[in-house]
Amino acid sequence: MSEKKGITESIRHFPPAWFAVNMGTGAVSTLFAVFPYGLHPSTCRALSTAVFFLNLFLFILFLSVSLTRYIRHPNIWRIMIRDPVQSLYLSTFPMGAVTLIGVGTTVLHDQYGFGGRAFLFTLWGLWWIDVAISFLCCWGLFYVMITKHKHSHQQMTSVWLLPAVTLIVPSSVGAELALSLHAYSTTSALTTLAFSIVILSIGLVLAFVILTIYFDRLILHGFPQGPSIVSSFIPLGPFGQAGFCVLTIGKFMKEALPVAGSTSPFLGSAQAGEIVFALCVCIGFVLWAIATMWLVYGLLGMQHILRRTRISFALSFWGMIFPNGVYAILTVTLYQVLDVTFFRVWGAIYSVFTILLWILVLCRTVASVPNGRIFDAPCLKEINEKEDLRVVRD
Repeated sequence: MSEKKGITESIRHFPPAWFAVNMGTGAVSTLFAVFPYGLHPSTCRALSTAVFFLNLFLFILFLSVSLTRYIRHPNIWRIMIRDPVQSLYLSTFPMGAVTLIGVGTTVLHDQYGFGGRAFLFTLWGLWWIDVAISFLCCWGLFYVMITKHKHSHQQMTSVWLLPAVTLIVPSSVGAELALSLHAYSTTSALTTLAFSIVILSIGLVLAFVILTIYFDRLILHGFPQGPSIVSSFIPLGPFGQAGFCVLTIGKFMKEALPVAGSTSPFLGSAQAGEIVFALCVCIGFVLWAIATMWLVYGLLGMQHILRRTRISFALSFWGMIFPNGVYAILTVTLYQVLDVTFFRVWGAIYSVFTILLWILVLCRTVASVPNGRIFDAPCLKEINEKEDLRVVRD
């Protein structure tokens, strides 16, 4: 059993994976806003807003602790970047941040009318900054994986997906921003939407490539062992988020086209918007089906490991919340588009499951903070062993 860590050691062992908490909490905030049953709209908005401000507080806290960590221990950055697992969790930083931008757009601005044009354009500016960081994470981390890391097929997990998902998540928020920006500036809205389609395409292609390798790894070597099995749910993330993004793109095209005064055969067409909308609904449904396939594999993997061993609670459990959350969001969005009762019922059930899972993991995390054992950076293990050996010699 590990010893209790003080504040200094907890900061030193504060890995970037903590921003997965923001990702999961952001997804839950959106789930409250879109929940298809029972609650009064004002109650849903209030719950969504409350979780949003909790998420904002946590994001500022995690960012402050992370900056303190790297300022006080600058050598940790180099060590962490060279770690083939921990470095990939840097991707959770822009994804956690962009969930705040998404809820700020759809709930605070669109539903509450907070801040008006100035607030929306501030969120738009922050979105562009987040996209730039996402590109750095995607291309930078894949470059580091190629040039600095040593990998084995057997040790691969779906965590490899994280740099690719870094582009998919802001694409969906960009599509939501485009819908809101359209009331103020058609050009800004179309530019945002076009860029969202570009980064969605890049991220989705990378996700398909990586998941092909991951499926091959599952067949040859079986499910990941121990706590790593929770990563089996990560594949729901890119397809759930991409499906939601595609449906939002279709909604925008249906509302925005034809563009007044445009001489473009596409943008000026009265039928183009309806055609794109229909195609997006079909694509969104296909992506939901693929996400459902990976959900089944995730559940099969979880029961396979749990029947053989007990999995102790760790920070990696947060990796389950966001993928399951965006899958539930896509399901509810399909109900809104298709008006099919199945999607409403399944979306509500899965939303409740995700919210309860979030509450459980949040409570376990809070309970684990005082003793400091949840603060664990495996990439520092070698340094800790050397320091312990030096103490013994002295």
